[in-house]
Amino acid sequence: MSKEKKELYTGIIEKDEHGNYFCGEYLLDYQMVEKNFKLGDKINIKSVIVNPSDKSYNLYPKKSREFSLAKEKN
Repeated sequence: MSKEKKELYTGIIEKDEHGNYFCGEYLLDYQMVEKNFKLGDKINIKSVIVNPSDKSYNLYPKKSREFSLAKEKN
Protein backbone atom coordinates (compact mmCIF):
# COMPACT_ATOMS: atom_id res chain seq x y z
CA MET A 1 0.00 0.00 0.00
CA SER A 2 1.28 3.48 -0.92
CA LYS A 3 1.94 5.99 1.87
CA GLU A 4 1.69 8.97 -0.52
CA LYS A 5 -0.65 11.66 0.79
CA LYS A 6 -3.72 12.54 -1.24
CA GLU A 7 -3.90 16.16 -2.31
CA LEU A 8 -6.42 18.37 -0.53
CA TYR A 9 -6.42 21.13 -3.12
CA THR A 10 -4.86 21.80 -6.52
CA GLY A 11 -4.36 25.33 -7.78
CA ILE A 12 -2.02 28.04 -9.02
CA ILE A 13 0.52 29.97 -6.91
CA GLU A 14 -0.47 33.64 -6.70
CA LYS A 15 0.86 36.65 -4.77
CA ASP A 16 -1.33 39.29 -3.12
CA GLU A 17 -0.76 43.03 -2.64
CA HIS A 18 0.81 42.33 0.78
CA GLY A 19 3.49 40.05 -0.70
CA ASN A 20 1.88 36.83 0.57
CA TYR A 21 2.01 33.74 -1.63
CA PHE A 22 -1.26 31.85 -1.68
CA CYS A 23 -3.18 29.17 -3.52
CA GLY A 24 -6.94 29.41 -3.29
CA GLU A 25 -7.78 30.07 0.36
CA TYR A 26 -4.43 28.73 1.60
CA LEU A 27 -1.39 30.76 2.59
CA LEU A 28 1.88 29.25 1.33
CA ASP A 29 5.23 29.33 3.10
CA TYR A 30 7.03 32.37 1.67
CA GLN A 31 10.56 30.98 1.83
CA MET A 32 9.54 27.62 0.39
CA VAL A 33 7.88 29.31 -2.61
CA GLU A 34 10.84 31.66 -3.14
CA LYS A 35 13.31 28.78 -3.08
CA ASN A 36 11.47 26.04 -5.00
CA PHE A 37 8.59 27.50 -7.00
CA LYS A 38 7.49 30.45 -9.13
CA LEU A 39 4.31 32.45 -9.60
CA GLY A 40 1.86 30.60 -11.79
CA ASP A 41 3.11 27.11 -10.87
CA LYS A 42 0.32 24.57 -10.49
CA ILE A 43 0.64 22.83 -7.12
CA ASN A 44 -0.99 20.12 -5.03
CA ILE A 45 -1.56 21.00 -1.38
CA LYS A 46 -1.20 17.89 0.77
CA SER A 47 -1.56 19.14 4.35
CA VAL A 48 -2.95 22.22 6.06
CA ILE A 49 -2.58 23.81 9.50
CA VAL A 50 -4.12 26.83 11.21
CA ASN A 51 -2.12 29.89 10.16
CA PRO A 52 0.07 30.79 13.16
CA SER A 53 0.76 34.35 11.95
CA ASP A 54 -1.24 37.17 13.52
CA LYS A 55 -0.23 39.34 10.55
CA SER A 56 -1.95 37.27 7.84
CA TYR A 57 -4.48 35.14 9.77
CA ASN A 58 -7.43 37.40 8.86
CA LEU A 59 -6.69 37.00 5.15
CA TYR A 60 -5.64 33.34 5.27
CA PRO A 61 -6.81 31.37 8.33
CA LYS A 62 -5.37 28.18 6.78
CA LYS A 63 -1.73 27.64 5.84
CA SER A 64 -0.38 24.86 3.69
CA ARG A 65 2.35 22.89 5.39
CA GLU A 66 3.11 20.52 2.57
CA PHE A 67 2.75 21.14 -1.17
CA SER A 68 4.43 20.12 -4.40
CA LEU A 69 4.26 20.74 -8.13
CA ALA A 70 1.19 19.15 -9.63
CA LYS A 71 1.84 16.33 -12.05
CA GLU A 72 0.19 16.93 -15.39
CA LYS A 73 -2.38 14.26 -16.23
CA ASN A 74 -2.71 13.53 -19.94
